[in-house]
Amino acid sequence: MSTYDPAALECLAAIVEEGGFERAAQRLNVTQSAVSQRLRALEAQVGSVLIVRSRPLRPTSAGQLLLKHTKQMRLLRADLERDLQELAPSAPGATREDERISIAINADSIATWAMGALHELVGQRLPLEIIVDDQDFTQEWLRSGQVLGCVTTLKQALRGCKMVPLGAMRYVAVASRDFAARHLPHGLTPHNFREVSFLSFNRKDDMAAEFVARGFGLKRVALNHLFVPSTEGQMRAVAAGWAVGVVPELLARGPVADGSMIDLAPGHALPIQLYWHCWNLESVVLDALTAALTSTAAKTLTQP
Repeated sequence: MSTYDPAALECLAAIVEEGGFERAAQRLNVTQSAVSQRLRALEAQVGSVLIVRSRPLRPTSAGQLLLKHTKQMRLLRADLERDLQELAPSAPGATREDERISIAINADSIATWAMGALHELVGQRLPLEIIVDDQDFTQEWLRSGQVLGCVTTLKQALRGCKMVPLGAMRYVAVASRDFAARHLPHGLTPHNFREVSFLSFNRKDDMAAEFVARGFGLKRVALNHLFVPSTEGQMRAVAAGWAVGVVPELLARGPVADGSMIDLAPGHALPIQLYWHCWNLESVVLDALTAALTSTAAKTLTQP
């Protein structure tokens, strides 16, 4: 079996993670020419192209395999760092940029419970990178080997991975008091939802449509959308009276309780089941991440 140069592997990872050769060179503190040379040498050793020179750059199938291998090597080094810290607590931890441990989490989890779950690990100097995507798509980052774990709605474990249920994030439809009084004085109904706009993250976010369809027993709905790609931004947009927001109940409780926002469909909430997927490897870092996320989720999310 071939032995691959760790510097070349990290070069490949830097190109993919930074989205280009110039930024990869800056991160690795080498010239852009050196980045190209390392990639060419690795491609020659593998006998295959590893990067598709598109916009954005993306790894080929062979590149994805080597990228996953590189992430696994990082995980092993992170495990070693934690073991050494236990033996010599005063020793400095790893701070290298290329030692980052990457996971993918949906924005609503970041805005509600996930940051608290990860706080202690970050305090232990775990070099964490959180990649944000919709909960229906975070598993693609894991599938491609770009992260070692993800919070997702996918129930079935991916090949080579393990899955742990986290619980359900409940969503409610809210609007500012003034917006509700002007446009929805009787709340949201099957007859008036087309008359208002709903907030969404982007064009692949179907949360609002799913809320309306399930709440009113409709097969398909078409909504008017305003796109705000941030959980906190959506809460501010709702407060400012831009549109209706289908937001985590965890964030809506306070504003609804103080009367600044109105629950437009009292008694109805959309539960979205979340799961933690990660590589099925023996790793103290993975075990620590899994324990931290599942423990906090058990206290925060709705459990079956």
